[in-house]
Amino acid sequence: MGVLEGRVAIVTGAGRGLGRAHALLLASEGAKVVVNDMGGSVDGSGSAGSSPAASVVAEITAAGGCAVANFDDVADWEGAKRLVDTAVGELGGLDVLVNNAGILRDRVLVNMSEEEWDSVIRVHLRGHFAPTRHAAAHWRERAKAGEEVKASVINTSSTSGLLGNPGQANYGAAKAGIAAFTVIVAQELSRYGVRVNAIAPAARTRMTESTPGLADIVQPPGDPQAFDVWDPANVSPLVAYLATESCEVTGKVFFVQGSKIRMFRPWTMEETIETSGRFSIAEISERIPELLG
Repeated sequence: MGVLEGRVAIVTGAGRGLGRAHALLLASEGAKVVVNDMGGSVDGSGSAGSSPAASVVAEITAAGGCAVANFDDVADWEGAKRLVDTAVGELGGLDVLVNNAGILRDRVLVNMSEEEWDSVIRVHLRGHFAPTRHAAAHWRERAKAGEEVKASVINTSSTSGLLGNPGQANYGAAKAGIAAFTVIVAQELSRYGVRVNAIAPAARTRMTESTPGLADIVQPPGDPQAFDVWDPANVSPLVAYLATESCEVTGKVFFVQGSKIRMFRPWTMEETIETSGRFSIAEISERIPELLG
């Protein structure tokens, strides 16, 4: 039996890349999986219809697993509810939500359009909020009915938001927001038996391959026997661990790439300057180097 035997999971954006790798591993470990994907391009435009999600479902079922496809827009309120209802209605419940769906519309700030900002914030940040909100309502109802809930949410942040990356103000702002969302929602949902964590993955995906300067770096090694540090499947074991019923970790954000996992610390207050009463501007000017080191 796999470590996720009997658990039901949703993976958003699971038609390709990281989401596909997550869905395949969760299913191989015994989870029943809702494979969600709209089939759009990397910038969110267009649609390939049902093919990406259906293809992953076919892979899972061919390997003896259980999966169903869902094609809803995770950032749409009713679509996110249908997604949760698919898990509950077709697979018998919901234990794990992996929020992975995202798009990329890179542009330096002075050239960024309103639509480029709004679309990326919508898919990433609202696309995490809406499924989590409907899943949380489901788990709260179960907890209030006296059931012991041991659920898990795994969100997807990024170093672009936690460390910064020029040309990605929209994407980075959304990903930083997802990290904050993770920490807060972990505190709120613990009373219902729900853990919430986030990963900041580094892997070869359509997004990284379309990012200037990264396309060549993320390619597989020339030696087929060498370890491929950019393989998205390297990220999925952490996702699977966080999804297990026995895991107790919550409210954390992890970097994961290749054979390495690191934990992010949240914003912290370090050096301090203090005065008697209110600071004057002149005194701040004089003492600010103490803060800056």
